Parts: sequence; structure tokens; C-alpha cells
Amino acid sequence: MATQDNPLTRERAHLTASRAALRAMREDAEGLDIRDVTANWVNAAVLQGQINDRIKALADLSHTPLFFGRLDYLHAPGADLAEGAEGERFYIGRRHVHDGDGDPMVIDWRAPVSQPFYRASSKNPLDVGLRRRFGYTGGELTAYEDEHLTDPGETARTSKLLQTEIERPRVGPMRDIVATIQPEQDEIVRSELGGTVCVQGGPGTGKTAVGLHRVAYLLYAHRDRLARTGTLVIGPNKSFLHYIEQVLPALGELEVKQATVDDLVAGVEVRGTDEAAAAIIKGDARMAEVLRRALRSHVSMPTEPAVVVRGSRRWRVPAYELQEIAEELLNRDIRYGAAHDALPQRIAHAVLVRMEQAGEAPDDRVQDAVARNPAVKAVVKAVWPVVDPAKLVLRLLSDAEFLATHAAGILSEDEQKTILWVKPARSVKSAKWSAADAVLIDEAGDLVARTHSLGHVVLDEAQDLSPMQYRAVGRRCTTGSATVLGDLAQGTTPWATASWDEALRHLGKGDALVEELTAGFRVPREVIAYASRLLPHMSPGLAPVSSVRENPGSLDVRATDDLDAAAVTACRDSLRHEGSTGLIAADARIPALAAALEAAGLAYLDPGQETSAEARLTLVPASLAKGLEYDYVVLDEPAAVVDGEPDERTGLRRLYVALTRAVSGLIVTHRAPLPEQLG
Repeated sequence: MATQDNPLTRERAHLTASRAALRAMREDAEGLDIRDVTANWVNAAVLQGQINDRIKALADLSHTPLFFGRLDYLHAPGADLAEGAEGERFYIGRRHVHDGDGDPMVIDWRAPVSQPFYRASSKNPLDVGLRRRFGYTGGELTAYEDEHLTDPGETARTSKLLQTEIERPRVGPMRDIVATIQPEQDEIVRSELGGTVCVQGGPGTGKTAVGLHRVAYLLYAHRDRLARTGTLVIGPNKSFLHYIEQVLPALGELEVKQATVDDLVAGVEVRGTDEAAAAIIKGDARMAEVLRRALRSHVSMPTEPAVVVRGSRRWRVPAYELQEIAEELLNRDIRYGAAHDALPQRIAHAVLVRMEQAGEAPDDRVQDAVARNPAVKAVVKAVWPVVDPAKLVLRLLSDAEFLATHAAGILSEDEQKTILWVKPARSVKSAKWSAADAVLIDEAGDLVARTHSLGHVVLDEAQDLSPMQYRAVGRRCTTGSATVLGDLAQGTTPWATASWDEALRHLGKGDALVEELTAGFRVPREVIAYASRLLPHMSPGLAPVSSVRENPGSLDVRATDDLDAAAVTACRDSLRHEGSTGLIAADARIPALAAALEAAGLAYLDPGQETSAEARLTLVPASLAKGLEYDYVVLDEPAAVVDGEPDERTGLRRLYVALTRAVSGLIVTHRAPLPEQLG
């Protein structure tokens, strides 16, 4: 076969040409001269910012393949199939690339024409004759694999290149799965912007990556709308956000913000912690009604008339009419702050009615002047005073009588005692606020003034949120939609949600579509089967993940008399393989293991620090393991992981998380007997 007829040579040539075309697109953007098209410096700054974003988006990431697949259509798009029109060939990649004439060389994976790459099958080829997948090594195209979808002799089989891509060693941050998205995942990714989707997925089912790719798809399909309203990815902690932060830039999306729930409600400095019992009550949705009652109690019905002096005239609004105005605002149940702002205008309107009855012709300027009149201001201050949300929560947690008044019939006396501070704080600044207190302040803040809503929010590891935290997130997407991701079996907080129906109700998205991913692509079958022994004891009724990956010898359980030495040996064994290694242990065991690793000369990273070829070992407290993944995991003393939690169910769930972080192999070292639930 001549070199030019070698398919691999031709595909490499197309890759080289596509990279050159992308470079030319970037150079064109860099060379744009906007001096003659901007009227002023503001327009120039805005336009230059857009150009800079465009230049960033056109970066050619050397470690990220420009295209990963090819579709050969049987017919031209839109053509009558009876006409026999010759089909087109499209290369599917992470972003659109065109040549100097504007003809596409790579099609964005989010474009409609790319969808059959994920959905087509021999049973339903979607007019695709050939689907080709490409394999890369170090950024170089080294292999390809073809599926002839309309060939009667072609049988359904697992793609070796797809399997290789899934199993490729992980060094660095989380990578995208755009080349390996499965049909059931693609349906979720491409679901419409207007609807909220909740994805229940066990370990290794790709739910986090599906959520991130959904953001990238929505920004592609609804860019103008989401550019105005904004998008946000919410994760459980900073380590997790650092781990996932490179996925969206690899897909060409640079402007998606990331935050934790604590970041969202950061109205006060959190310096304290709650006992589990207090945190559960503070996180209960009933607290929303306690706060509402406490806030509305600041409204006092007027007992004196308002007398407004203008020039030589005095205008009197009797107390009963002021009371009617205040009651009408209360009955409308609008935001406290909005009612406070509306009250002086309502009183001023009552004065203007009297002016008109007396033959005057006041206009809007007169009404605004009356609303600012000292007499009207005095009424507003007395009837509807300004309330600071933090001070309101401070009083509730400090003043037993105030709490009892507004929690009557909602919280029991014991529950009230549980959340009351033993030593009341003197001020908002001196108070040792807890994370749960900050959520209460955020709720109170929304009762005073409406929280700004975004166009779309992705909420990951959602099973760990309290009802009040769900409400805090829901406030950020009241006029938008959400993608909720989680696994009920991995709920490791005392207030973890019992069902998605309940969680979505608190989120304000009770009509959301709930999808379940049960096919695992990351955790080896032997490992997930071992971890799934815990499910009946901690999440009965939840379907176990069915892993598609056979990896014999991926599980090794070692009994030992010397835990520290066994962990060091297991880490050395794991590091002999290519890829990353995570040593996961109960939080209380971390200092001892850190000392053992240092004594053995094994350098290690903290969670969230980026692994590299030179630094592949991470020491991970079990409390921070959720959402992370490593090629090889060493799990130290499972019994200590369970015992480190306040109750057995939470401990077993923490252990389940730790057992399912491995992509290629898991070594369990233990001195104490293994938890009996593991069998």
C-alpha cells in the first residue's frame, strides 16, 4: 500500500491541516483592528474583551486531541434519501475549526450533526455508514477503529479504543469524557435548557462529567441567553472544584463560575461549628417558617395618624387607613424590603388622593416628595423598620423567649434548646457563626430582598445537602433551570437527603426529570461488586452499579499487624504502575500516615493539588475523597473510616465512597476486623 493511501497517514495529515487552520483562526482574531469600528473607549474595551475571550477559546491544547471521531453519512443532510445524494464526512472534536474558505474541518461535538456519533447503532444507524474512533498517544494520532453501522455482517462489540480511553492513566485534573459519552449520557447532556434534570448515578457512572458537558452543551445551544443570565457549577469543597476546573476550558468554555454552597452564603465569617444535632435542626426546612415569622414580627400596626405638612396645608391620614395599607402589604406576602420601600409610596398616594379631592392637581414628583416627607419617614420607621438578616438570626439563636415565640408549634422545646447558643454573642461581628448559621442568614436575606437568579446551575454531590442548603441553591435558579447530580448511597452528612423527590421539592424544582445511570465505566467490576456489599445495609432498594470493565486482580485485601508499614508497602506497589495513586484513610489516621510516608521517603500531595508525572501520590482524608478518582487506591483500615462518623450508616456510606475511588486497582490494608457488612 502506498504511503499516501494509508488511512492513518491521511488522518494524521487532516489533523496537521486542522491544527494549522485553528492556528490561522487564532491569528486572524489576534490581528483584528477595532480602532475604526468603536465609537468610544467603553465600546472599545467591551469589544476587546470579547476578542480576548475568542483568542483564549481558540487555543490549541497540545494534550487534548483536536478531534476524536469521524462520521461518514450515507446521504447529504436534508437530501431526499431516494435521490442517492452522496453523504458528507465530518470530523467530530471539541470545537469548530474551518479552513480559509470557511469550510468545516472539525465539527463541534455539540452541533446537531455530531449527535449520531453518540447515538447511532447497527439497529438505528441514523444515516451513518461509518463511525471512526481515533486513538492518541501523547497528543499524536496513533490508531483508528471503524464501525460499519449498515453492514449486515457487523456485530455489536465494545470499542477497544473507547475502552482504552476510559482506562487511560489519570495524572493531573479531571479530564473530559467527550470522546466516550454513551447514548444514555448523551440524552441527559442534550436535554433542553428549560427543564431541570436530576441524575442519580453510582460510582463511576460519569455523572459529574455528564453535568459539566451539559453546561458546555447549553452554552453552545443557548449562548446569548446564558451570557445574560449566567451559569454556575456548585461542588462540595474546594478540592473537588480544583479537580474538575479544567474540564470546561478543554471544551472551549472559559466563563463558567464555580463555587461551594458555603461560598454562596458567605454573608458572615464562619468561625464556629455545630454539634450534629444542632446542625440537623438548623438545616431543617421548618427553620424557613421560623425566620419568616420572626421577620414579620417587626411590623407594628400604626396607632397614630400621619400628618404631612406642605406649605400652608396639613394633610392627615388616619391610623385606621395606615393600618389597612400595612395589612394589605402583609397579606401580599411580598419581600420584606420591597414592602418597606412600597409603604411610603402608599402613604404618599393616600395624601395625593386628599389633595385631588381638595382641587389640587399633584403629579408624580409631588408623590415622591411626600414619600420623603419626615412625617411619612417616621411612620415607616415605626411600622416597617429596616431589619438586618444577620441580626435577626443572632437574636433567634441568643434570645430564648424570642425563639420560643416564633418557633411555637414548629420546633419542640428540646429542639429550641438544641440550637440556642449556650453563651450568646454580643454582636454579629463577634459571633462564632457556623456553616448552618450562614445558610439561615442567607434565607433571612432572601426574605428581605430577592436573591439574583442565574440561567442554569449545576449542583454536584447534591445528596449531602440539608433542606435549607437546597433552598439556598434553589434561590439562585428560581427563573432558570438546574442539573442535579448525586448518589443517595454516598450521602455522608447526618442530614443527607433520603430521596430525590424530597430534595427537588426543597430546591423548588419538584417537576424535575429524574434519570438513573447504572452502567459503570470507571470502577472495575471486582471493586464495585465488593463495595456494593454495603448497599443493603446503608441504602436498601438502591440499584447497584453494573460495571462494564473486567479487570481481574484489581482488588487486593491485606491483613497486617503494622498498619503504617502496610500502607507504605501498598503505596510502593501501586506506584510501580503508570498513573496516580491515592492513599485514603480515616481523618484521624492522616497524621500517622503522613509521618510514615515521610520516613519512607515517599513525597505526597494534599487533595486538590494537581498530580504530575513526578508527583503521583496523594494522601486523602476520607472526608474529602468524594468526587475524586485515582488509577490506584490504597484504603487504610476500613473499620476506622466507619468509626470516624457519628453513626454507622454514615460510616458505611463514607467507606463506600472510599472503596469506589479506584479506576484500575484497589488495595485494602487492615489490622482490625473488616466491617461485617463487607462479608
